[in-house]
Amino acid sequence: MTEHKLRVAVLFGGRSGEHEVSLMSARSVLSVLDPAKYEVTQIGITHEGTWLTGEDVLGKFENNQTDGLLSVMFSPDPSEKGIYILEGFSGLRKWTDVDVYFPVLHGTFGEDGTIQGLFELADVAYVGAGVVGSSVGMDKGIFKDVMIANDIPVVDTLVVLRSEIEKDIVVVIEKAEKISDYPFFTKPANLGSSVGVTKCGNRSDLQEGLMEAASFDRRVLVQKGVKNVREIEVSVLGNDDPIASIPGEILPSREFYSYESKYIDGTSGYDIPAKLPNETTELIREYAVRAYKAIDCAGMARVDFFVEKDTNKVYLNELNSIPGFTKISMYPKLWEASGLSYTKLVDRLIELAIERKADRDHTSHTFRSHA
Repeated sequence: MTEHKLRVAVLFGGRSGEHEVSLMSARSVLSVLDPAKYEVTQIGITHEGTWLTGEDVLGKFENNQTDGLLSVMFSPDPSEKGIYILEGFSGLRKWTDVDVYFPVLHGTFGEDGTIQGLFELADVAYVGAGVVGSSVGMDKGIFKDVMIANDIPVVDTLVVLRSEIEKDIVVVIEKAEKISDYPFFTKPANLGSSVGVTKCGNRSDLQEGLMEAASFDRRVLVQKGVKNVREIEVSVLGNDDPIASIPGEILPSREFYSYESKYIDGTSGYDIPAKLPNETTELIREYAVRAYKAIDCAGMARVDFFVEKDTNKVYLNELNSIPGFTKISMYPKLWEASGLSYTKLVDRLIELAIERKADRDHTSHTFRSHA
């Protein structure tokens, strides 16, 4: 008898400014899913939010083609598990059953708790953090508040609304200037991959940066620019008992680790392991695990830090619950350097998804009074 293959649905694309990054990550993940162990279904989500499946979905998405792909529906009804083909307005046809959903969806509607809520409603196993861990990790403003509540040092930050920027941007700028001297960084509260991030050296830059960030989100961060720092990253893996990798240092080719230096020119380097004093290394790893547990993260996360060059003072910058999985991404590289190969890492993430689902199955959703 042959052992049952796990049926894994890999989701990519999405309604996000990180759509293209998602395709790059999905390419790497799909390349290591062993066909002897997994029966893989590709589901691409367009910029408009349409779910599509069929033959070589990723290849077609990479070439901006959707011809021949089938529209699919994922039901939130736990009794209707699986993927269904849409046939007109009234017809549904079962396409395949799925054991584990693997969202490789960075940013909005993929990493912010929204799709995780859909998975929870459907009562299915899925890779990564749940609703709370995803949403808190995604919103940089709320995340920093949680870090402060847990005595984890963060950089001084102001959170403003798009409506405030539209109403009176000068007032917003004046608020920001009370935090510290220039430079500042402006960024959308709910995006990653450095999308919409601007380094601002003066008022004119800050005005442009606020408007740029506000085009991607209704909540915008103005963050103090910490001078003379090193950018350190740590990978975390696990559910209730997470572990941290060795840290690595980003060596940006541009003024900061921008979208272009990450994904376009690919010229940024890295140093693994980061050359840090032992006590700083252990403190960073401790903070990473504490932050992960504080927001109830699960599966995986990459935790990013700043370390002052002169003092080795550590600031936690952000946590990414669905970190990049491209060939140049730090998350898998740090685990490879820690002794866990890319293939074994993906296998472990699928195992953790099944473990998390088994844990959820112990939760009762009904109550009967004994009165």
